[in-house]
Amino acid sequence: MENIFTVEGKCALVTGGSRGIGEMIARGFVTHGVKTYISSRSTEACDALASELSRVGECIALPADLSNLDGVASVAEQIASNEDRLDILVNNAGVVWAEPIDDFSEAGWDKVMNINIKSPFFLTQRLLPQLRAAASFEDPARIINVGSIDGIRVNPMDTYSYAASKSGLHHLTRAMAKRLARENITVNAVAPGPFESKMMAHTLTHFRKEIESAVPMGRVGKPEDMAGIALYLAGPAGSYLTGAVIPVDGGLSNCGEVSDRHF
Repeated sequence: MENIFTVEGKCALVTGGSRGIGEMIARGFVTHGVKTYISSRSTEACDALASELSRVGECIALPADLSNLDGVASVAEQIASNEDRLDILVNNAGVVWAEPIDDFSEAGWDKVMNINIKSPFFLTQRLLPQLRAAASFEDPARIINVGSIDGIRVNPMDTYSYAASKSGLHHLTRAMAKRLARENITVNAVAPGPFESKMMAHTLTHFRKEIESAVPMGRVGKPEDMAGIALYLAGPAGSYLTGAVIPVDGGLSNCGEVSDRHF
């Protein structure tokens, strides 16, 4: 039972890793001895965080736009050129779009679907050789998809493509888990509730008190909450879990109050 939460010496890629949920996960990995690649559309943000985290561990910036398959291919090729194996892939890059249902645009639909569900599938596909090389019966390779509680419960905001994409990512997680289990690759999803992030900034600015009162645990998530679940899934303690969608939301999706407020 010793060292069941140890991830030291592993290699990971975290997409959307320069801020928000991705940064929380990347910080957790680097702090605990994981060689961590982070990708982001912003070269400046990606380089800045990689430089900061490199003071405490090993972090490498891979700037890329994962909204298209050229960007997916670029990240996969850079990983393949630097690493023979990849222990952990975190598919976190994502966007949200909100418009009234009568006006919701095709651009808003396609942008969200491309980044939130198409990109994770094809990036995983391209990195399967490195994941398979890292996988063993005793210590599987890990894929962690970042979904959302909006894929579990209905958010009254007009974010139709976002909700559909996250629900789809949850089910894609199950389908991939079934296919890859016999290859010693686990696939799980985390479904974050409210956390401090750029995506949630506007909502938290206007509705923080309402959100905190609706969350059974009375607060929004902290970086340690997200880093902790990622470290669990990536380490020995999580090696027998696959196909799961884990809400990390203070109880909001399972036992929170139903509300028609816009958060």
